[in-house]
Amino acid sequence: MNLTAVRDAEEIVRRHFGESLFAAHCLFPQVSDSPPCRVIDVGSGAGFPGIPVKLCVPAAHVTLIEANHKKVAFLREVIRGLTLMNIDVFAGRAEDYGATLGDVVTLRAVEKFGTVLSTAVDLIAPGGRLALLIGESQCQKAKDLRPTLHWNDLVPIPNSHNRVILVASNHCG
Repeated sequence: MNLTAVRDAEEIVRRHFGESLFAAHCLFPQVSDSPPCRVIDVGSGAGFPGIPVKLCVPAAHVTLIEANHKKVAFLREVIRGLTLMNIDVFAGRAEDYGATLGDVVTLRAVEKFGTVLSTAVDLIAPGGRLALLIGESQCQKAKDLRPTLHWNDLVPIPNSHNRVILVASNHCG
């Protein structure tokens, strides 16, 4: 279906599934103690990291935001096939999403990073977190674009050449 640019099977497992599962572990280290929360995956594409996060954190309510109709159809079929509950697909652009804000908002492998980053930040609930799965070279740009967020230290993704997870908190008050 040409859902991602990655074609090599090992690279798919490492880059898509591995990154997503590692992100879930970083964001929710104590799954059994994690209260139900709302996760919004902006530009979900083929479902990464949103679907693996849902699989790792069943109590989470996940919304996958995707504007590409072919990818939306794929996401809905995966959700149906896996019989996942409390996971929705918003078929549209993130800036048009007007529902409940997310306790965690994820962003990975999107075009127009600067523009989408601003939109993703607008989707974070007060006290929520933004999780970026990006190249290390994008970290400073993210911090420069949103200096009011509280940025944690970047976390290198294992077995990756330059990919990291960068988390920011949206402190209120």
